Amino acid sequence: MEKFIINGGLPLSGEITPSGNKNAALPLMAACLLTDEPVTLHNVPDILDVKAMVRLLESLNVKIDYLDKATLRLDASDIHPANLDPMICRRIRASILLAGPLISRVGEFLLPPPGGDVIGRRRVDTHILAFAGLGVETHYTNNHFHFKSSQLTGADILMDEASVTGTENAIMACVMAKGESILRNAASEPHVQELCQLLNLMGAKIENIGSNTLHITGVDRLHGAEFTIGPDYLEVVSYIGAAVVTGGSIRIREAGVEHLDMIHLVMNRLGVTWECSGGDIIVPSEQVLEIEPDLGNAIPEISVMPWPSFPTDLMSIAIVLATQSKGSILFHDWMYPSRMYFTDKLVGMGAQIVLCDPHRCIVQGPTPLNAEYLESPDIRAGMALVLAALSAQGKSVLRNVSQIDRGYQEVDQKLAKLGADIVRVED
Repeated sequence: MEKFIINGGLPLSGEITPSGNKNAALPLMAACLLTDEPVTLHNVPDILDVKAMVRLLESLNVKIDYLDKATLRLDASDIHPANLDPMICRRIRASILLAGPLISRVGEFLLPPPGGDVIGRRRVDTHILAFAGLGVETHYTNNHFHFKSSQLTGADILMDEASVTGTENAIMACVMAKGESILRNAASEPHVQELCQLLNLMGAKIENIGSNTLHITGVDRLHGAEFTIGPDYLEVVSYIGAAVVTGGSIRIREAGVEHLDMIHLVMNRLGVTWECSGGDIIVPSEQVLEIEPDLGNAIPEISVMPWPSFPTDLMSIAIVLATQSKGSILFHDWMYPSRMYFTDKLVGMGAQIVLCDPHRCIVQGPTPLNAEYLESPDIRAGMALVLAALSAQGKSVLRNVSQIDRGYQEVDQKLAKLGADIVRVED
C-alpha cells in the first residue's frame, strides 16, 4: 500500500494535459467484444481500473496489445465466456459493462456481481429491465448473474433511471438486436456519446447521440475501428480546483471545454471561474471565492442531476472549494447515501461543515485548513482530500491512494510538475 505526503500552502503554476476519460475507456474496451475484428483505442488512461478491465477481457481470451503507453489494440476474434474472476469483478463497477456485449455476442453466460466505490447502494436493476425488454432472461443464483437470450429483438425501452452504465449496456445490446430500438430516458454524458461514436464507426446505426432518446437500428455484424478517447472532464475540474485552493494559476491543454458549460455555471456560484483559449483552460490566480446567494439572500443549493446538469462525481471537489469561499451553501447528492461521509475528514482539518443527513451538508467558509493524517475512502473523495491537503498549511499524509490511482493517472507526478510538494511512498 502507498501513501502521499503533501506539504500544502504552495500555489500551483504551469501547464498540464489531462489523461483520457476513465468513464469512456472502460465501456469502449467492453465494446470490442461486439466484433471479431481488432479495435484500436488511443488516449487510454494508465489507471488501475483500466488494468482491471484488461485482466477481465483477457480472461475471455481477448488478445490485448499495448502499441504504446496510451494505445490499446483489442482483438476479440476468439472469445470464451469462461467464468470470470469474482475478485476482479468486485474491484470495478465497470465489470457489469461486459453484460451487454456478451449478450449480443454469445447469448448465454455467467457474470459475477460488480464492485466499485463504497458510496451507497448501486443498483443494477436498470440493466436487467432494459435487457428484459430485448428478450433476455436473467437469474441471480449462487452469487452470479445468469444471462440467456436466443434472439435479441429491438424494443421501445424506457429506462427507469438515467443510469450511465445501464444506458451503455442497453446500447451495446441493442446495436445487433433484430429491428429497431428506442432508448428513452437515456444517459447522455460525454462518455456515453463517445461509446455511440465508436459503435457507429464499427458499423452500428445510432441516431440522436447526445440526447436522452436514442434511436438504434440493429445490424447483423460490427467491424473493427480506431478511436481516440477524449479528455477526462472530472480530472480537468479537479486540477482547476487544485489551482484555486492554492491560489495558483495553471493552463490545462486540450481540456474538452465543450463539455464544461454547466460545471462552469455551478462553479461560478462558489466564486470560481476560468477562461477558455481555444481548447485550453486558463485558471487565473485572482478568484472571487465568494458564494453567490439566491434571491432574497437565501442560502443557495448545489444539487446533482443527470447530465447535462452538475455531475455527482464532482460533488466532493465542490465541497472542498466551498470551504475556501465566503458564505454558506447547501450541497445535496440524492444519488448516493455515502457520498458525504468524507466530510468528517474536512471537519477534522478545520472546515465548518454540518452534515444534515447522508445526502446533504451545509458548508460555511472560508476556513483555513490544517494538515491532517487522512485516508482515501473512494476515487472522488480521495482526490478532494488531495485538494484539501494542498490547501492546508503543514504536512498531510493521505493513505490508501490506490483508490485515487483507480481513476487518476499519475496524479502525484502531474501535481509535482505544477509545483506541488507531494511525494508517493510505501506505507
